[in-house]
Amino acid sequence: MPNQLLVDVDTLRTQVRDKYRDVAVDPHGAHHFHTGRPLAARLGYDQAVVDSMIDRAVESFAGVGNPFSPRRLEPGERVVDVGSGAGFDSFIAAGQVGPTGRVVGIDMTAEMLAKSRSTADQLGFDHVEFREGLAEAIPVEDEWADVVISNGVINLCADKQAVFAEIFRVLRPGGVLQFADIANGRPVPIEAMRDVDLWTG
Repeated sequence: MPNQLLVDVDTLRTQVRDKYRDVAVDPHGAHHFHTGRPLAARLGYDQAVVDSMIDRAVESFAGVGNPFSPRRLEPGERVVDVGSGAGFDSFIAAGQVGPTGRVVGIDMTAEMLAKSRSTADQLGFDHVEFREGLAEAIPVEDEWADVVISNGVINLCADKQAVFAEIFRVLRPGGVLQFADIANGRPVPIEAMRDVDLWTG
């Protein structure tokens, strides 16, 4: 049976891009969600690691949890960050896997990609790169990653089956998915599910 999507994918992506473009360009502006260092502290990131980061590596962070809380990444691991935004989780991952590892961040918002790439250059992270792409079509070869991380992105995708299929395609056999996201344990009326503004609001 084909996967029935409840909202128009292009409309949803446009709204998501618009919101996260604002966070990249004006990280200290008014947003309907928390951002930056206060958010990282609230979510339990290692304070010493966050404190050691330059402001531009942290200020546009807008995650919903800490994908490193299940386990610390291992030196030398290859990591894909789905929905990498301005790069905060990718930079945390880069520090954990070290120079023998590799981190590839994937994002669809041009302003986030420009910021993450510039910040990686400033940090001297040669083992981190950021590629333009969608969670439903990850631009990474099959079975490349030891670990896939994601933070507050899967819930913003209309076709979650496609996202998880892509994640498992890029993971090597026995690889690990570590993600943080928003879930709702109560039934949601179908009318609400079809309201694209509620997906991003």
